Amino acid sequence: MMKTYFLTSLSLLLSAFILTAKTSTTTIPASDTRIEYTGRILKCGDCVTYDWSGVYLRVKFTGTRLSIKCSDTKGDWFNYWIDKEMEPVEDGKVHICSKDTTIVLAKGLKKGTHEIILQKRTEAEQGRFTAISFECDGEFLQADGRKGRHIEFIGDSYTCGYGTESDNRDEPFKAETENCNLTYAAIASRYFGADYTLVSHSGQGISRNYDDYRSGYHMPDRYLNTFDEAQETENVKWDPSSVDTRPDIVVIYLCTNDFSTGRQPHFKSFLSNYKALLSRIKANYSEDIPVLCLASKANPDCATYIKRVCEECGLKNVYWTAMTEMVHNEDSELGASWHPNYKGHKKVASCVIPYISTITGWEMEEKPYR
Repeated sequence: MMKTYFLTSLSLLLSAFILTAKTSTTTIPASDTRIEYTGRILKCGDCVTYDWSGVYLRVKFTGTRLSIKCSDTKGDWFNYWIDKEMEPVEDGKVHICSKDTTIVLAKGLKKGTHEIILQKRTEAEQGRFTAISFECDGEFLQADGRKGRHIEFIGDSYTCGYGTESDNRDEPFKAETENCNLTYAAIASRYFGADYTLVSHSGQGISRNYDDYRSGYHMPDRYLNTFDEAQETENVKWDPSSVDTRPDIVVIYLCTNDFSTGRQPHFKSFLSNYKALLSRIKANYSEDIPVLCLASKANPDCATYIKRVCEECGLKNVYWTAMTEMVHNEDSELGASWHPNYKGHKKVASCVIPYISTITGWEMEEKPYR
């Protein structure tokens, strides 16, 4: 009788142990240093908040399952990859449009070590995202280190990825077809094996926004902010010392909106604002940081303006090039609202990549633009 009681008790203890082992989880705050963020973020206690397009995080863990507790002010879309880099085709995408929600990013994985990359694919107008905590059924590890190269891109809707997943130029903007990972910026970064930061906002110009929207507040002003869609009462200025790396090169792709709706800016104001932006970049990263200024194909005068800016700004290591009207076609290579889709962006990237190579000294390899 005693033996039976002992065996029954032992069986119950083992069952409880096995059940506990199966259901045990580990939770860490989003601000944990083992998680690596690339892009402009703000750590507030345990949480990490950001709204700029393209910000991505890496989280590494052992186990079979990973979830994130988070919230969004509107309805951002995200790409994610499991145990791979940020390729053009993601493992999945998620729509986060509520407060204090939990999203399962992976489940049923093989036991072992895994790393997941989560990227905000939509711009700030679609919401401000807050990561609260991560949970796995194993242990969290230090995420893989940063790559040896880094590029910062400053731009408008082209850099945001407006309409990149659309194949219809007459289709209106939809948040679900905006994907910054399919832009010339992401393609060029992948080509060189570089991390990248996007500082971009649709409709923005150097001295004139699309159709004169919000006159007096342009990309040189937004560039100063931690949050793109900062409220008037906020004054969170971006501190470049808050990140542990600086870009090897900065690429600016602005001027399309300056020449929008059949108008163009006065060159004097364009030069003044462009020089202000260049000076802020140099102040962030040093005078030696090279800057490549791209002129769009929106208007033939774009190239003239950008060339003169580079010649007259009085700053060193400032270069320029221009997209011509034939850089991509006006049919199959256009997405929503006449913006280049992924096919069009690959052609833009093919024009930019040689200049980045020449300026940085990074070798060009014989491989496709993806």
